Order: sequence, then structure tokens, then C-alpha cells
Amino acid sequence: MGGMRIDLRDAAVAVGVAAILLFDGLPGSRPGSAVVGWVLLAAGGLALVVRRNWPVAVLVVTGLCAVAYRAAGFEVFAVAYLVAVYSAVRAGRRLATVVISVAVLVALPFAAVLSGSDGAGAAVDQARGVLELAWLIAAGAAGEALRQAERRADEAERTREEIALRRAGEERLHLARELHDSLTHQISVIKVQAEAAVHLAQRRGEQVPEALAAIREAGREASRELRATLEALRDDDSAVPRGLGDVPDLVRQARSTGLEATLTVDGHRPDLPEAVDRTAYRIVQESLTNVTRHAAAAAATVRIGYRPGAVSIQVDDDGRAAPGDKPVPGTGLLGMRERVTALGGRLRAEPRAEGGFTVHAELPVDRTP
Repeated sequence: MGGMRIDLRDAAVAVGVAAILLFDGLPGSRPGSAVVGWVLLAAGGLALVVRRNWPVAVLVVTGLCAVAYRAAGFEVFAVAYLVAVYSAVRAGRRLATVVISVAVLVALPFAAVLSGSDGAGAAVDQARGVLELAWLIAAGAAGEALRQAERRADEAERTREEIALRRAGEERLHLARELHDSLTHQISVIKVQAEAAVHLAQRRGEQVPEALAAIREAGREASRELRATLEALRDDDSAVPRGLGDVPDLVRQARSTGLEATLTVDGHRPDLPEAVDRTAYRIVQESLTNVTRHAAAAAATVRIGYRPGAVSIQVDDDGRAAPGDKPVPGTGLLGMRERVTALGGRLRAEPRAEGGFTVHAELPVDRTP
């Protein structure tokens, strides 16, 4: 009952249908079964109050009530059952609706015989007075039509949201590229000027000011970072896609910086979707970049594991991160998390118990959009 929702409109419909059934059953009531028949008529109508929560159960209850009050001598049209059919089909329970409706149609003539009908023909005619096949089909068709309309409306809403998100992402990417190009130009000017000033000072035999040397180094570092950012921003369909097959090149580049980097591959590499392959490459690339720039590590290990339905990537280092340290949520880590989440995977980035930092990602292969 905690998860049950009762709509006021459903309650009003249930009370209204129960009133219609009772009003229609008053003229045909018989003294011996009047109370039982009225109870069945009211129960069949009031059961509709929970038709959204339990459509199949309500369908069974209203069908049983229709058969039972016909057996009690009440030839009342099964309005409650038609409403239940409409609700069940709208909820997508078409097979259950067909099976239960066939059972009700078969049971009604026998109920008419029990009520004292003269002959099989009269029983069938009386059963048709309770539930016509045409009305049954019409109720099911109405429920299916509304279900299809609601599904199309939901799909249209999802499509609008996806288009809006895609356009927003394209606009952010455009702004990022424009900002990147502008910053690259300005930082390049600063770097060139600083390089020239340091060169002139050295030629004159003067001591290079520490502030000027710091500006030169900062300009070099900013240029390298912006160049890497530009490659990521322009990683579109026109660029050569990078994947796990290019990870050995990343490891070799890391070694060229003095880092003792190793690569371990477990399992046989299957045919991966491009999105998974590219995301896995970016995770290794960003992780090794962070190790060489920020971790002050001497060694790093890259492990790639191929399992049925998933690929795992883990990059560990022996840097200065200590257990309990909170990782700084930079743009690189945020970008990795967004890529992994978009594919339905999981990412864990945190200090290791034995010291250093670890990045572990699980990318599902069969759930890739």
C-alpha cells in the first residue's frame, strides 16, 4: 500500500460506475439473490479505484463480478469490465486482457444457465446482453490508441531533450575552441617575449631575473597544456581516431620523460565500439599526463583487461599522493568521469593504500550507446 497511488479521478470513475451498475440492476433484482447481486455490482465498480496500480487484478475482479452477478440473475451490462479492459490495454497488458476476456465470454453463458435461462440460445443471448464482443474490442482499441499516443509523446519529448543537449554541447565545444585559440595566441606572444628577453640577458652576460625565468617556464608549460587541449577539442570525425592500439605509444612517450612506465594486457582484445576504444585511450592518456606533470612519481603501471562484455583500464603510480588525500577535481579527471558515465561505466580515481594514485575504469561493451 505504500507504493499505491489512488487518483481522485479514478475514485470518481469507480463510484460513478458502481452507481450506474446498481441503478441498472434494481429493476431486474430477484428477492432471493438481491443482496448478493447488489454487493457484486458495487464491488465490480469500486474495484476500478486501483486500476492504475493493478490493472490485471482489477480486470480479474471485474470479470468475476460480471459472471457472478449474471449467475445471480442480474442482466446488467458489464461497464466496469470494459473500463478495466481499457485500463489494462493502456498499461500494456494486452495478452492478459485477451486471455481473461475470452474466459469471461465463455463463462457468461454458463452463468446465464445457472440463473435459470431457458435453453442454450437464450443463455447466449443473455450473455451478450451483459458483454458484447464489439464493445469489448472497442474498449481494447481505445486503450491501445491512447497507449501508443502516450508513447509517441514520450519519444518526442526525449528527442527534444537529446537535441537540446546536443546543441548545448556543440555550443560549449565551439566556445571552448574559440577561447583556446585566443589564449594560445596570447600565451605564445608572452612566451616568445620571455624567451627573447632571457636570450638577450644571457648574451649580455647579465643574470636572468627569477621572475622572467618563471614567466618563460610558465609560458612553455601553458603552451604544452593548450596544445594537448586543442587536440582533445578537435578530436572529431575528421581526425584520425585513437584507441587502445595506440596505448603502447603513450607508454613510450611517458618513458621518454624519465618515468618508469610499464604496460600489461590481460585477455584477448575483441572488436570494440569506437566510443569505448577512444574513451579507453583518453583515460590512459590523461592518467599518464597527470602522473608526469603532477604526481612526482618514479614509476607507473598501465593495466588493460578484456573480459566478456567489458574492458577495464587501471593506471597506478607511486607518486606523492597519500591515503586519505582528497583528489583535486581538475578538468582532466572531470572529463574522464563524463566520458565513462556517458558509456554507462564506472570510474574510480583516488589515492592508493600503499601510496601513490590509482585510476580505475570499467567500460561496458554491450551497453555502449
